[in-house]
Amino acid sequence: MQKEKPVSFSGIQPSGNLTIGNYLGAIRNFPAYSENYKCFYCVVDLHALTVRQVPAELRRRTYETLALYIACGLDPEKNTLFVQSHVPAHSELAWILDCFTMFGELSRMTQFKEKSAKHADNINAGLFTYPSLMAADILLYQTDVVPVGDDQKQHVELCRDVAQRFNNLYPDTFTIPEPIISQSGARIKSLAEPTRKMDKSDPNPNAVVYLLDDRDTIIRKFKRAVTDSETSVRYAPGKDGINNLMTIYSCFTGKDFAAIEAEFAGRGYSDFKLAVGEVTADALAPVQAEFRRLMADKTYIEDLMRKGAREAAICAARTLTKVKKKLGLVLI
Repeated sequence: MQKEKPVSFSGIQPSGNLTIGNYLGAIRNFPAYSENYKCFYCVVDLHALTVRQVPAELRRRTYETLALYIACGLDPEKNTLFVQSHVPAHSELAWILDCFTMFGELSRMTQFKEKSAKHADNINAGLFTYPSLMAADILLYQTDVVPVGDDQKQHVELCRDVAQRFNNLYPDTFTIPEPIISQSGARIKSLAEPTRKMDKSDPNPNAVVYLLDDRDTIIRKFKRAVTDSETSVRYAPGKDGINNLMTIYSCFTGKDFAAIEAEFAGRGYSDFKLAVGEVTADALAPVQAEFRRLMADKTYIEDLMRKGAREAAICAARTLTKVKKKLGLVLI
């Protein structure tokens, strides 16, 4: 069946509070995709289970993640917003793809190695086969493009390999997806360790600016941000902390690095950190206000969940049925 538009798929785990790294690197860019793509945005709650979750917190964050998607500009009338576990086809296709994914491929995944080291007491099979479920998420919707951060590019490449392997055996089953990595804001770093990316699960709260942090907290965190022993605001190799702050300021103001350097010529880091905090707080204020409005009406969010699940399930069932037929599974 011919697609009216190419398809874009993206998923975010409800396993932690979303950060400005998630926002600037991905979510802020999502609304523009709906003009040219049929977009599926999924709260991937099943992926979150690879790490032990507090059930009440997982439920709350699932609501919050969907609300934040909308608060950040995703129109539920133009996009399909849904929760992964509400569409059982994700789990079903994941098992099938497990049977077409090689052990060696999974063992080479960088994220598996990192999370295994971080959660040495819980190296479960789900953590190992996580990329197969992610491949199912993507391939179910005959996805053309996947907006991802650098840390997920390897998983999309594996998804492509598995889809091609399946297609070689059973032609014309899956669309081979392409990863799209935003060049602006794709690498927002930790405020405490600016050589590492900003991570929503970072145990140091001062390293991360969350989308729902209040204004005073945002400004305080930027004032404490690690920089260097110099005082001039300029983008240069080795100045990881100030480079990171300039990237954030550039993303929120639209100014390039030369303009930022000119604006803060002769002024110290203290002035610049305050300015970064203020523009960040100003940009997030309308997002936070809309989020609070949405969270006050959970019935509305649940209605959206049901609507999104129905839309997603129709597309997912079409692909899953095709896969089952090609494999020789009996359909009744």
